[in-house]
Amino acid sequence: MPDFALRKTIVTVEEIAHDFGPAPAQPRLRAACIAVTANPFAGRWHDDLQPAMETLKPLGLEMSRRLIAALGGREGIDGYGKGTIVGEAGELEHGALWHVPGGYAMRELLGESRAIVPSSTKVAGPGATLDVPLGHIDAAYVRSHFDAMEVRVPDAPRAREIAFVLCMSKGPRIHARMGGLAAADIKAGDGLR
Repeated sequence: MPDFALRKTIVTVEEIAHDFGPAPAQPRLRAACIAVTANPFAGRWHDDLQPAMETLKPLGLEMSRRLIAALGGREGIDGYGKGTIVGEAGELEHGALWHVPGGYAMRELLGESRAIVPSSTKVAGPGATLDVPLGHIDAAYVRSHFDAMEVRVPDAPRAREIAFVLCMSKGPRIHARMGGLAAADIKAGDGLR
């Protein structure tokens, strides 16, 4: 069983109170949780990585719980995204391990969320930034929730580490006005519209 030894966890919350135009009635919240772990696959080729997704499920659940708490509870969380920064001794596929444990953990704790969890991954060194895409939790075509949250850890990932990232948000972009499907008009249960 691979060992993703945890070195550190960071939780950050952004409260967006203004973005030109009139001030919104309520600020928008975005939050990120980053877990920096050892990469047990770094430096060598491994044919079968998929079993490691099961190992990472508890980490995904713990990070999701911390995000929900940081945002003041489940009520109003309507956006999410995930990502990874793989240290330089790893490969992109090591970041892809996060698709199931990260995405499904958020879905499990948020309830009926049906939309795909947007994702980004890259290989980079300490201090690299990652733009984690955000989308509406129930329908992928809700334009008001297309966004990204930039994350960065000054001393991670080291060459043999991975920074696993989950993000959640409450509310659309401040002054979203690009049309498309409104959150109030979501009808289908397929995660698209």
